Amino acid sequence: MILTLREVIDFIILIIAIAYIFTSNFSPRTLYSRFNFGNFKTSLLATSPAVFFHELFHKIFAMSFGHEATFHIFTPGLLIGVFLKLINSPFLIIAPGFVSIPPIANDFQFRLIAFAGPLANLLLFLIATILLKKIKNLSERQLIVLHLTKRINLILLAFNMIPFGPLDGAKVLFGS
Repeated sequence: MILTLREVIDFIILIIAIAYIFTSNFSPRTLYSRFNFGNFKTSLLATSPAVFFHELFHKIFAMSFGHEATFHIFTPGLLIGVFLKLINSPFLIIAPGFVSIPPIANDFQFRLIAFAGPLANLLLFLIATILLKKIKNLSERQLIVLHLTKRINLILLAFNMIPFGPLDGAKVLFGS
């Protein structure tokens, strides 16, 4: 089994929180903006796969090398994101979750597992780009979802590949 029940629950919480945090991208924000379910659904479709597949790829790659891997929601990181959204912060900092793996002696495996998450973001970015170029007559909502999908995945790819601290880029560049 790829995901435990606890991980499924954590992913659901993560997906709902991320969608809520990015909902305001579709309408002007005021301090006490009303919740718009249509914008929430659009945000859910565009942003949730970016985070879900990023973490899932870390887990799948680790498991493919025979390592235990567990997804964990990072509640403080999500709460900071929700708080920043509630106060209409002009920027968002979100650290919503992570996959824990035991220490890995094989440096190549460690680096590949670290790169797996950004790889997922690269693939989602490329898929959205191809769909936007190849499919004609997309609805306005489909265009919004695909453009936001491109943007969020490019941002996550670039941010996570920064070779600093606990980010994936540091693990890929410097190893274990």
